[in-house]
This record gives sequence, C-alpha cells and structure tokens, in this order.
Amino acid sequence: MNFRAAVLHRIDQPLAIEEVTASGLKPGDVLIRNHASGLCHTDLEVIQGALAYPLPIILGHEGAGVVEAVGADVTQVRPGDHVVASWNPHCGHCFYCDQDQPILCEPFGAHQPRGRLLDGGARLSLGGGPLHHFSMVCSHAEYSIVPESGAIPVPRDIPFDRACLIGCGVMTGVGAVLNVARAEVGESVAVIGCGAVGLNAIQGARLARAEPIIAIDTAADKLALAETFGATELIDAGRTEVIPAVQSLTSGRGADNVIECGGNEAAFRLAFEIARPGADLVLLGKTNVDSDVAFRWGAMMGEKRMTRSSYGRARPRRHFPMLSRLYLDGELLLDELISRRLRLDRINDGFADMAAGRIVRAVIDLD
Repeated sequence: MNFRAAVLHRIDQPLAIEEVTASGLKPGDVLIRNHASGLCHTDLEVIQGALAYPLPIILGHEGAGVVEAVGADVTQVRPGDHVVASWNPHCGHCFYCDQDQPILCEPFGAHQPRGRLLDGGARLSLGGGPLHHFSMVCSHAEYSIVPESGAIPVPRDIPFDRACLIGCGVMTGVGAVLNVARAEVGESVAVIGCGAVGLNAIQGARLARAEPIIAIDTAADKLALAETFGATELIDAGRTEVIPAVQSLTSGRGADNVIECGGNEAAFRLAFEIARPGADLVLLGKTNVDSDVAFRWGAMMGEKRMTRSSYGRARPRRHFPMLSRLYLDGELLLDELISRRLRLDRINDGFADMAAGRIVRAVIDLD
C-alpha cells in the first residue's frame, strides 16, 4: 500500500512529504490508520543531528489512530480498535522483560537504533529504496505498521489529538512522579523545567496530592502554565536564588522529590542541590550522549536516590487506558498542552516553533 509521510532525508533539512510504500503485514504486525501525531523534542534531536539514526526515516512516536488490519498472530487488538502507539514495544520474554524492565527489552535495544521493528525487519520503502522506522512507530504519516505490543487500545471517547500525547510526554512526566519517585500524599515535589514533560510531571504531582508542588523555570509563560497544571509555588530561576527558595518552602530541608526536565548540565546539578537528604531524584531531561556532566560531590551525599527514566516506568496496556480515563473524568489536562494544530504538509512549521521555544506541543491532524 502507498500513503503520505513526512520523511527526513538529511540532517538539518526540512522534512519532505513523500508517497511511501508499505509491504504486507507479518504475523505480529498491526496496521494503524493514524489520525493525530504529536511533535516531540526527540524528533527534533534527530532532525538536528543530536540523536543519530539511519536516513531516510519517518519520524513521529506520539501517534493515535484506528487499527485497520492485523497480522495472523495478533490477539490483543483487532480492526476498529482505537489505539495509542507505544514507542517502547517489547518482546515480553528476553532477560530484561523477565526482570520487569521492558524499557530495556533486548530486541528493542538491538533493532530500534537501526530503524527496524522488533523482529529486525523493515516494512517501508521509498522509490524502491530502504526507508527506516523511527522508534517502531513512524506516526508522522497517514499509516503506521507497529508490533502488537506497540498498539495500545484506549477508550473511543478520547479525541485522537489528545490521546496521542499520552504515548510519550504525558506518560513520561506523570509516570516519573507516580511510578518512579512514587511521591506520597503531602510530600513536596520540585520540577525543574516546565516544558511538555515538566508540565506533566507537575500534574503527576497534583494527582499524587503532593504539597507543595514547586515549579522552576526561567520563562514567565511556562510558569503560568505550570500553575494551571497544579504547581502551588513558582520560582523564576532567572530572578530568584533557587536553592534557598526551595529550602524556605520545605522547612529548610529541600524537596522530598525532584523531577528534572530541563535537559542541560545546570538543571542536572540543580536537581541534587535542591533535594533533601534521603530524597528521590528522577532525571528526565537529555543532553548529548557523549557529553560529560559534573556534579558537586557534597550535593550527592545524604542517601539521595537518583534514577534516570525515559518513559515513566510505563506499562502501556495498564497506564494508557488509565490516563485516558483520568482525562475523560476531568482529572488529567491534555487540551492545555496543545499549542498548535497543523496539517501534515505544515509539519516543518511546527518543528520551527519547537526549536524557537514558542510552543509546548504541536499536533499533526492527519484527517
């Protein structure tokens, strides 16, 4: 079958809208007709060359749509199901899956960086030549072929343009607080960086009934959004000394839980400085994989527990429907994350806005 997709051919070049070809389904494949796809900073990292993938490639890993067809061995979804794609499909039986760490699934780790699916194969081509899959989703396209474990049924009531956000940024931020730090009622949570993931960490803290919920950023508009998502205290890091400000809000001790979402060395260091002894720190932000990051050793003392998390300890078949229901019940904010909606042929405008810091999330409407 042929369909339209946004293809990255060269680093630091605009995506091209191309007609691409998909082969027939293998036994474990699911064909999704995409209806919405969120633009994520990880996509931008590939475009800018900070994250290396083979080219050409179809980006996009926050996708939602309807199952159109399934392979012969698929049992967990069927045509007509509304699904959100998971960018971390997993085999379920390798060493790490057996250790209850599907984020580290060995087939995923071996084949995902090569632009392939879980079985090591590809299903896409362009002009007769190879075309690579990004994170086994490729949602910046009219259709996606994903492994069965990457197609997660969600309630039909949730709109596609909001459902797609659950697949990465929402799961990562909310999950960092609820599943990784496991913040408890009345514990303090400090969030460094109030972009898309940071805002979701803040509403994760609100769902956990944390108190206080401290938002830290240098941008007034992001801090204003942070308050909408549930922050009870706002710290402008460009105008205020952050460490004493956090201490004054936490009886002089520092925060019980610190969620770092800034993605730079200063944010990583600050996370340790504002965490109380015995605190839980979750680092969500990313920098270049070859970068050295320095910490003040004294700030790391005191039995602090640090976890680097990429997906909020996601169990998609459990968590995606739960998050969908929280949205439908009015407890999870998704509409407020969307700064701009675009057609597929305007996707480069969305990435330009993201690179300039003008938006929280842009969503491609594939209808």
